[in-house]
Amino acid sequence: MATPPGVRPPSPLTVRAQSIPPRHDFPEHAHAWHQVVYAISGVLTVAVEARSFAISPEQAVWLPTGSRHRVGSLLGAEFRSLWIADEAGTGLPAAPTVFGVSPLLQALIVEAAEIEGRGDDDARYAGRVTDLILDQLRRAQPLPGALPWPREGPLAALCQALYADPADDRSTEEWGREIGMSGRTLTRRFEAELGMSLRSWRRRLRVFKAIELLGGGLGVTQTAMELGYGSTSAFIYAFRTDIGRSPQNYMRGQHGQGARAIR
Repeated sequence: MATPPGVRPPSPLTVRAQSIPPRHDFPEHAHAWHQVVYAISGVLTVAVEARSFAISPEQAVWLPTGSRHRVGSLLGAEFRSLWIADEAGTGLPAAPTVFGVSPLLQALIVEAAEIEGRGDDDARYAGRVTDLILDQLRRAQPLPGALPWPREGPLAALCQALYADPADDRSTEEWGREIGMSGRTLTRRFEAELGMSLRSWRRRLRVFKAIELLGGGLGVTQTAMELGYGSTSAFIYAFRTDIGRSPQNYMRGQHGQGARAIR
């Protein structure tokens, strides 16, 4: 994808302030430069190389040059795209990566967006901010646990259906009949292609959807119901098991970081 009218290519860095409305995504595309996708408010979903990530304001996605990707959001988000020149990516990952965003990197991204496009008087300051951002990206810690996604075919249809309705509790056998294979074949193919069982994938999907729903402003009880949990306490237990914090503590942390980011 070429640069839009009025937007300069990265040399070495261009920052774009963007919004995405609810239930919308940008079509799959690629760039001739590296990209960092970061939500300053709300939650984004990023699909790249048959994987799907959900990112909140404490995470970002690194997309090396040429990575075909799609960015979307269920409830809308405000985000920043950092375009980084290919030659400026020395020491950064060769593959798409989800990483944690430190308070310093968060502040630097917000500042870079604020000064984007200003005159030459700010050129040296902007250069120092860019250098610090690149240093912070090289120090950022990758985060495990990205949600795997099938490339195409019946498994993709199954995952899309569950993503649209994570409360759907049909069994493996029922889903097998739905997509034209036995439950045993579905189990085998799912584990071979995605590296985990359908049950484990659904559990991880629910956590990712929970992050998206909570980040979009839904309450804990509403989120539990939307995801198909039998009770709020069951949802809190599952969320704490995967994330290490209760949903309430997690969102308090997000609101605190968001306030710092837009101050």
